[in-house]
Amino acid sequence: MSLNELLAKALPLVKDNIEALKIPMPSYTIFISMSDGKNRASIVNASADTFHKAWGKAVFKCRRQAEKDRLQTGWLRIDWVRSAEKISWKELDTRLKKVKRNYFRHGLALDSGFHKVFLEQEINANAMLYGGNQISHSVINKKNFEIYARKRYKDYVPNFSDDVYVLDTQGVFCSVDESPRLLFPAGKNAGRRMEPMDPQAIYGLIQRSSHYLSTQVQSSGQFYYGWHPCFDRPINAYNTLRHASTTYSMLEAWEVTRDETLKASIDRSLNYLTGTLIQNASLHNGDEAAFLVDQGGEVKLGGNAVCLLALAKYTELTGDEAYLGLIERLALGIRFMQDPDTGAFIHVLNYPDLSIKERFRIIYYEGEAAFGLMRAYGLTKDPRWIEIVEKAFNHFIANDTWKAHDHWLSYCVNELTRYRPEEKYYRFGIQNVAGYLDFMMNRITTFPTLLELMMAAEKMICRIQENDTHRHLLDQLDIDKFYRALETRAEYLLNGHFWPEYAMYFKNPERILGSFYIRHHAFRVRIDDVEHYLSGFVAYLGFLEKK
Repeated sequence: MSLNELLAKALPLVKDNIEALKIPMPSYTIFISMSDGKNRASIVNASADTFHKAWGKAVFKCRRQAEKDRLQTGWLRIDWVRSAEKISWKELDTRLKKVKRNYFRHGLALDSGFHKVFLEQEINANAMLYGGNQISHSVINKKNFEIYARKRYKDYVPNFSDDVYVLDTQGVFCSVDESPRLLFPAGKNAGRRMEPMDPQAIYGLIQRSSHYLSTQVQSSGQFYYGWHPCFDRPINAYNTLRHASTTYSMLEAWEVTRDETLKASIDRSLNYLTGTLIQNASLHNGDEAAFLVDQGGEVKLGGNAVCLLALAKYTELTGDEAYLGLIERLALGIRFMQDPDTGAFIHVLNYPDLSIKERFRIIYYEGEAAFGLMRAYGLTKDPRWIEIVEKAFNHFIANDTWKAHDHWLSYCVNELTRYRPEEKYYRFGIQNVAGYLDFMMNRITTFPTLLELMMAAEKMICRIQENDTHRHLLDQLDIDKFYRALETRAEYLLNGHFWPEYAMYFKNPERILGSFYIRHHAFRVRIDDVEHYLSGFVAYLGFLEKK
C-alpha cells in the first residue's frame, strides 16, 4: 500500500475529529509521522488557518520527505493540536519538577506560529526531558533536546529563553495491515489506541508479547536480556533468576496459544537453564540438591523457586517427566535454605561451598520459594514440599508479611488454600490485598505485578464465596472496589505496551514491537518486565473467559 493510499485511509477519521484552535493560536496544526517499522519515524508538521490548507501543506511535506528518504511507509500516524498553553521556559522547568520522569504527556511548540513543534512521543523517545535514573522527575535535557532539534529542523538550536507552548494533541494511526485507529488524547492513555478489554484483544496482547520473548531467546538458549529503546542500546547484564521466571511466563502463554515458534524458544531456554545455569551439590546430610547459580557465584532463594515454577509447568503441560528428579533436587535446595525451627528462609548463599552470603535481601524471594514449592507439591503430591510451605507461613503470619502486598505471596496463598483451606491462610490472603486497593487504583506507573497480585487473590476470593465456612472473612474486603481496582489495573497496563503507534518513534521499532516497557526507567524493555505483564494478562484472560 502506497503512502497516498494510507493518507486517503486516514483522512476521514482525521476530518471527523479535528477542531480549530482559537486565535491567536494557529487554527490547525497537523503532524504526519511515517515509519517503515525498522527506523525511527520521519515527522513533518504544518500549520494554517484552514484544515484544507494545513492538510495540503503537511501532505506535500510528507511526500517530499518520503521521497528524499526513499521511505517505504508501513505505519502512518497523523496528529493535530487540540489545545495550547503559553508559558515561560522557567515555568515549564518548575512544572517538570512535579512530573515523574518520562511522564510528561504533552507536546511542545517553541514559537507562536507552531513551526518548531514536537509531539510528546518524539520528546520521550529521544530522552529530551530525561535527566538520568538518579533524577526522579522530568527535567529539560538540553543536550538531547538540541541534538534532536538540529536533526528535526535542519540545524535549528533552541535558545530555552523565549516562551514555550504546552500542547495537547490527538491522533489517528493506520498501517498496511490495519484500518485507521483513533488514539487517546491528553491524559494517562495519551497517544495509544482505544482498545477494548475483551478476550480477543487480550489474546492479541498475549500472542504479541510472548512472540517478542521468543525472539529474545538466542540459539544457545540464553536471552537477549533487554534493551534501552530510545537509542537501541542493549542492557549489558544477566540475571539467571529472571531467565527462569521469564521462561515460566512463556509456558503460561504457550498454554494459551500453543504457538510452535514459542515452544521451540521455550525448549532452548530450558535446555540452557538445566544444562548450564543449574548446578548440583551434595549437602551435609547426604542429600543431592540443585541450585540455580547466578553471576558472582550467588545462589538466590528465589532462583530455585522460579526454576520449580518453570519445570513444574513444563511437566504439567507436556506430560514429559524428564525433569522430575531435578524438581526434587531444587526443592531440597530450598529446604536447605530454611530454618527448620522458625520457618524463615536464608536468601543468598555462596556457590559452591553453600555458605551464607545474605540472610535477607528482598522480600519477594520468600513468596517465590513458597509458591514454587506449592507448584512442586501440586505436581508430585510429595508431602515434604507443603510441610516447608506451612512452616514458612507460620513465619509469614507471625511477622505480618502480608504488609508487603507481594504478588508472589498472593500466588502462593491461593495455591496453599486449595490443599489446606484453613482460616489463617485465607485471612492472610485477604489482608495481602484488602488495604491496598486505593494504591492499586491510583498508581501512576503501570506496576504490572499489581495485576498478578489481584488475579491470584480473585481466584482465592471465588473459592471463599463458594463455601459458608470462611465467607465472613470477606467482610474485611470491599468486593465491589476490589473488582473496580482489578479492571483499572488491567486496562492501565495497555499503556505499557509497545503498540506500533508508539514504537515508531524509537530508534529501532521492530526490536521492541509487541513488547512491554517501564516508562520511568527510560522505557526499558527487559525480559522480566515483559514477563510480569504477560503473566498478568494470561490470568486476566482466564478471568474474562469465565465471566
